[in-house]
Amino acid sequence: MRVADQVVEKLLALVQASGVQPGQRLPAERQLAAELGVSRTSVREAIQKLTSQGVLAARRGDGTYLQEPAPAAEPADWLKDAMRPLAGLMESDSHYRYDVLETRHALETSTAWLAAQRATERDKDHIQRCFDVMIQHQQSGHAELAARADAQFHLAIAEASHNLVLVQVMHSLFTVVLSTVERNRHDMFRLSAPQTLQELTVQHQSLMQAILDGDPQRARECIGEHLEHVRTTIQRLDEDRARRERSMRLPLK
Repeated sequence: MRVADQVVEKLLALVQASGVQPGQRLPAERQLAAELGVSRTSVREAIQKLTSQGVLAARRGDGTYLQEPAPAAEPADWLKDAMRPLAGLMESDSHYRYDVLETRHALETSTAWLAAQRATERDKDHIQRCFDVMIQHQQSGHAELAARADAQFHLAIAEASHNLVLVQVMHSLFTVVLSTVERNRHDMFRLSAPQTLQELTVQHQSLMQAILDGDPQRARECIGEHLEHVRTTIQRLDEDRARRERSMRLPLK
């Protein structure tokens, strides 16, 4: 890891450990440099980088502040229009869900990695609430509500990345992601082994805990393991279903 990135991570860790809340001012550069054991130039560069990412806000003559988390933005119209045809494809051919899973893997390994580094206490509370709602609906047997809560859980992690481009893309994928989550859950929970629900719950909890602990490497591993588990499970179920359909087409003797 580059020295500049190390200073950024150290500064984020210091801000979190100091209990600075969104909207509050950070200590002066001189104090930050002393506490981090780096030069004021390095601190200034780290602040500039975090400011460009929307994590911090520099106010001329007044210091540097921790940004309030931005509200979830509605996806841009051009993104909505670009994603809309995917919903139709999903209806006509369920195998497109594998493409969605590949896309999610590419996006969510990044959002989980960034969320573990940038999530504020408010972000973490939101992720925890989404997880709790998902578990509540699972226990109540409300499959559709559980699927929506599942998608919201992953969106909450994306929002905690504080990368507006990733957040926009994830929100634009929401309808497609939700439809695949519903289909995947239907297959995995009704056609697979009873322990599937417990396995996915453990995977979601491990992902959440890695983000709450500020462990980006573990967060990236958890989301990768989770999505790969979903892919291999539904692939096995698709293959089993195809074999049953072929056997039913055999002529009776």
